[in-house]
Amino acid sequence: MSLVIRSARPEEAGLVLDFIKALAEYERLADHVLATEAEIAEAIFGENPRVFCDIAEWEGEPAGFSVWFYTYSTFSGRHGIWLEDLFVPPHLRGKGIGKALIAALAKRCVAEGLPRLAWWVLNWNEPSRVFYRSIGAKAQDEWTVKRLDGEALARLAGEG
Repeated sequence: MSLVIRSARPEEAGLVLDFIKALAEYERLADHVLATEAEIAEAIFGENPRVFCDIAEWEGEPAGFSVWFYTYSTFSGRHGIWLEDLFVPPHLRGKGIGKALIAALAKRCVAEGLPRLAWWVLNWNEPSRVFYRSIGAKAQDEWTVKRLDGEALARLAGEG
């Protein structure tokens, strides 16, 4: 049993996109994936990356991924990490892969003096919610996520 967590490599943009599509399928959001392999490559491996990706390998084979980026809290005056995506294929769950991916980000936070690691979880995804509680994550029920996109975003942009 060998598990390795490492940074994604530039030639793995297609693998990252495959994991994104698998996650979207699991989350019942497959029709929302618009990203292309070229866009993933530019975002993660381009000249000025603003998003990062870790790959889990189980027995030498890709077994999951996390996509993350730095955030900033004006209240604390410090950066943190936002975990955008975390996915381990169903047949590989229960081996500690997801926990290892999150632990790698927790280690990065501690090493870099970042006080916060945060992410979203879908309300219906009880297996993930149970897992996150088991590692000590707490729900932030006092916050409601808001999003502006599509026509509403364009309309507001036109008013400025």
